[in-house]
Amino acid sequence: MNEERDESYSHVLKYTGVFGGVQGLNVLIGLVRNKFVAMLLGPGGMGLVSLFNTTVQLISQATNFGIAMSAVRHISEYYDAGDTERTAHYVKVVRGWCLLTALLGMLVCVVLGPFFSNATFSWGNHTLHFVLLAPAIGMLAVTGGETAILKGVRKLGALALVQIVAALASLAIAIPIYYMFGQAGIVPVIVLMAFATMSATLWFSWRIFPLQLRGTRGILGEGMEMVRLGVAFTLAGIVGSGAEMFVRSYLNVVGNLEVLGLYNAGYMLTITYAGMVFSAMDTDYYPRLSAVNHDVAATNLTVNRQMEVSLLIVAPMLTALIALLPILIPYLFTSEFVPVVPMAQVAALAMFFKVLTMPVAYITLARGYSMTYLMLETAYFVVFVLLIVLGYQYWGLLGTGIAITLAHVFECLMINGYAYKKYGYRMSAAVYRYAIVLLLFGFLAYACTIFLDGIVYWVVELVAIAASALYAFQNLKSSSQVTML
Repeated sequence: MNEERDESYSHVLKYTGVFGGVQGLNVLIGLVRNKFVAMLLGPGGMGLVSLFNTTVQLISQATNFGIAMSAVRHISEYYDAGDTERTAHYVKVVRGWCLLTALLGMLVCVVLGPFFSNATFSWGNHTLHFVLLAPAIGMLAVTGGETAILKGVRKLGALALVQIVAALASLAIAIPIYYMFGQAGIVPVIVLMAFATMSATLWFSWRIFPLQLRGTRGILGEGMEMVRLGVAFTLAGIVGSGAEMFVRSYLNVVGNLEVLGLYNAGYMLTITYAGMVFSAMDTDYYPRLSAVNHDVAATNLTVNRQMEVSLLIVAPMLTALIALLPILIPYLFTSEFVPVVPMAQVAALAMFFKVLTMPVAYITLARGYSMTYLMLETAYFVVFVLLIVLGYQYWGLLGTGIAITLAHVFECLMINGYAYKKYGYRMSAAVYRYAIVLLLFGFLAYACTIFLDGIVYWVVELVAIAASALYAFQNLKSSSQVTML
């Protein structure tokens, strides 16, 4: 049993390290890019980038039929069974459907351009901008399908390299264009970044499964089961992207582009930071959980191991982030973004609860209960939007940070409560212990931002960071018997 426990911990640590490291590099590159974007465009320009990106995500989610998620299950089933012929054939099915969704997405973007212009902006006519974003939506559909193929056949190294190439390309594309064209370069940057990501993904995918045009007649009919499974994922994506778009449109109209830019900077810092570990969940954890989804004991073991490792890795980072944000914000962006510090500090607490939620939320996905997933996601985003609106009305930008954290607390209680009753999930004693101790360090770090200042602030914060890191290190070491640097 101890050997199985060590192997489980070692596996989770290994792939969390691989994809967390890749995501960490992506974050570092993204921070460099955002620093230049902040200098070149300012808060208003970053708000504009946020509006266009959110719209692209909304249309993409609404028209991709959830293929990027549902295709993974079908391809991995054939691949794990060793049926190379059916795997290769289903790859053609996925590609055919992705081409169809790409064309649909571009058409929707062009037709609804005037609507999005009126819905997201209270000034000017931006219809042409939305029309010009259509190619990006088509390329996102293709990228999603090819990424699903790579995940289905467990090409984890290729997926990691795609992320690195895409991050470097975004840096090389964004900085010179924004320098030369300012805000006029926002739409071209979004399109070119989508093209770079698609090209990198196709390069790896086509090497494994070369593009074949013969034998494609009738393949769309074969993909109906995949599409039916993906419909609920699509609806959940629409709800999520729609909520994000509503929040950003609301802040733009009720506030202004500067407020939106500040909100987006704070949201990006806190959400992206924890994304280093969440990336590993999507790529490695989800297929592992799917393989044991009908075994309650194995499911509990898999979920708890992932949650324990994620807590021990993420929590000390979040504690440090809360403490260091007053220093980091001016360096990562510009002095114009300093007002976002209080919002980002309280929003960082949300990620503690995200770590306690995501591994459990994947149980529903692994079992294929797509409608349940849709209902849970909808409930969360309704609460999220309501809290953001109320938070901004009463406490301004700080209120949005409080709202983000409260929404994640609600989601954590809802998801864990549902899994407890429906799937027989039981949180391990180790998860409870780690969560209590590490949350206390996190709340101590946040309390210091309210009640302390000067040298006392830094002394207490450094003690909290060191204690959190030491506690996490000792538990990772004792649990996995892996020596970490």
